[in-house]
Amino acid sequence: MSLIYHFIIICMHHYSVPDKNGCFGIYGGRFVPPKLERVLAELTRTCLELRHDKTFRTTLARMYQTYAGRPSLLYFAGNLTAALGGARIYLKREDLNHTGAHKINNCIGQGLIARHLGKTKLIAETGAGQHGVATATIAAYFGMKCDIYMGARDIAAQKPNVYRMKILGARVIPVTAGQGTLKDAVDMALSAYITEPHSYYLLGSTVGPHPYPLMVRDFQSVIGQEARRQMMRAEKRLPSMVVACVGGGSNAMGAFSAFIPDAGVRLVAVEPAGLGSETKRHGLSLGKGKEGKIHGFNTLVLTGDDGKIAESYSAASGLDYPGVGPELAYLKDAGRLSLASATDGEAVGAFVTLSKTEGIIPALESAHAVAYAIRQAPKLPKKDIILINLSGRGDKDVEHVYETFLNK
Repeated sequence: MSLIYHFIIICMHHYSVPDKNGCFGIYGGRFVPPKLERVLAELTRTCLELRHDKTFRTTLARMYQTYAGRPSLLYFAGNLTAALGGARIYLKREDLNHTGAHKINNCIGQGLIARHLGKTKLIAETGAGQHGVATATIAAYFGMKCDIYMGARDIAAQKPNVYRMKILGARVIPVTAGQGTLKDAVDMALSAYITEPHSYYLLGSTVGPHPYPLMVRDFQSVIGQEARRQMMRAEKRLPSMVVACVGGGSNAMGAFSAFIPDAGVRLVAVEPAGLGSETKRHGLSLGKGKEGKIHGFNTLVLTGDDGKIAESYSAASGLDYPGVGPELAYLKDAGRLSLASATDGEAVGAFVTLSKTEGIIPALESAHAVAYAIRQAPKLPKKDIILINLSGRGDKDVEHVYETFLNK
């Protein structure tokens, strides 16, 4: 089988982050208790060794193709393009992957690492439930036990994914501390990881202490690699911009990574504005965050008047996180990232619009990226191309969106 999908070492012109300490400039790193430091030091050594291991890369490539269903489609959204006028809109269809989102890319990779380390149990956090489902799926595939920590508020909003995780054999553990959302689920999952030596913490986004931001970016970079090749075949040129929603940042870094050296390609990170950027009910960590530490790494975080980490908010559970991946913070400071946002209302509007024009129901998270494209496409020349990373499908959100926003 041709190794189309390499577990790559990203080589970009004058771009080689993180450094040996896991730092992306002033962001990233590892700030954890000594017991967790020992565990993560071993994981870092293993991760760096396996990046160059031919057997590991071959197995990963095979599973991407035969299990996840890669390559995912690059789809020209002709109806949406015609309805809006202006730029041509393409969708990178990560929603068509096995389990319905980009999350499976990372879970396959880290699942292979966990198996290499001889672990018998996977631990994960989840917000919207897509990472939890993907982790439970890989645990079932490899015959491992699985504990998924999920905020009580998210459990109520994402019942279909909770049922899927349980059917797959995972134990879903409600987290009621704090806000009962993704941040608190990460707290509980990290605590469990320290006390269970036979477990492996399969973190779902480009956040957390080193080596997680590096690992997750590399496993998700298959998105951008494929999209770049597919776009060149379809249009004989690169897109004018690549657009992705941003919570922690795994789908965004997956899509952006292959285009970072291309100065002519704008990289647009669309954050959740929630109830409005002027309110305190949003998740604009890149746009409004300050440097600080969360979950063992340094990044941009939302803070309150007291300097403590503030509560984030988004109707899209997967974006409801008060921090952001360190590489995205680094790219923002470097001037390589364009920031945008979409409110709950705009995201729901885009959710409905894409459904009615293309017959594609997006995840509410992905709908934030779609909302930006809907806003911008009419303003751009017809020769421009907008590439949206459609990170997941909206089956999980249908009941929540309909009952909360549409059935009024």
